[in-house]
Amino acid sequence: MKGAKGNKADKLKPWIKPAGVNLLAGVDEVGRGPLAGDVVTAAVILPAGHRIEGLADSKALSPTQRENLYKDIISHASCWSIGRASVEEIDRFNILQATLMAMRRAVMGLRIQPDYVAVDGNRVPQWEYASEAVVKGDGRVEVISAASILAKVVRDREMLEMDAKYPGYGFDSNKGYGTAQHLEALQRKGPTPIHRRSFAPVRDELQLEQSSLF
Repeated sequence: MKGAKGNKADKLKPWIKPAGVNLLAGVDEVGRGPLAGDVVTAAVILPAGHRIEGLADSKALSPTQRENLYKDIISHASCWSIGRASVEEIDRFNILQATLMAMRRAVMGLRIQPDYVAVDGNRVPQWEYASEAVVKGDGRVEVISAASILAKVVRDREMLEMDAKYPGYGFDSNKGYGTAQHLEALQRKGPTPIHRRSFAPVRDELQLEQSSLF
């Protein structure tokens, strides 16, 4: 028996590529919600008749499946590009604007520029590309699924590196999200340079540190 979330997704109409579009790019992001780390985006153009099987929303795949698909995507894609916005940019502009900025960077970084861009979610950046926001697109549009997988693998790898650099926060498992382990370490050890200072738990901890000085 499917849950409410599954039923809602099932009711969405299949997405159809606009007529006349030859070079379709899919764009997705990973890392809007975490307390630490960059927000990472990917843009992908897949060739017609590609043989990449198993494309799906990256969140519905296991780490092994994502890694295997990552290899297939970068091997078979017409082109792909990674964009990002730094922790400093997230704190300066807010997470929404930083995410849109990272999406622009990903698409502009494509070696082949697209005719049309399909973006996961309900907002598209301000840019010159013909484009469309596709709600739950990472599970409905193959090129967005491919982008979600690339962005997820890239960011997860980076957070593994951050775990080695800043041990004790559980970045290897929580990827920067506010788990109980992460929040406990944040209170005990304080924020690292990769923590987002504009996000409430980090901001609150910094305020406590400052108040303790007086």
